[in-house]
Amino acid sequence: MTLELPDLEMSHLTAGELRLELACALYERGRMGKVAGAELAGVDFFTFQRALGERQLPAFTIEMLQEDMETLKRLL
Repeated sequence: MTLELPDLEMSHLTAGELRLELACALYERGRMGKVAGAELAGVDFFTFQRALGERQLPAFTIEMLQEDMETLKRLL
């Protein structure tokens, strides 16, 4: 997919910073997970997780906990 944006110099963001912001926003909306977010941002998993923390976004959501609990119930 190609996305055309206005000149980034006007926004004072580098292309990498913009990719990180987009990945964090998509993660926050539940549209992608941490691994996919890190790939989109072009950073490693731990750097992406740190970026989520800097934006005070939860690294583990209620939905993730519920999914883990359901998995544990099925396994046990």
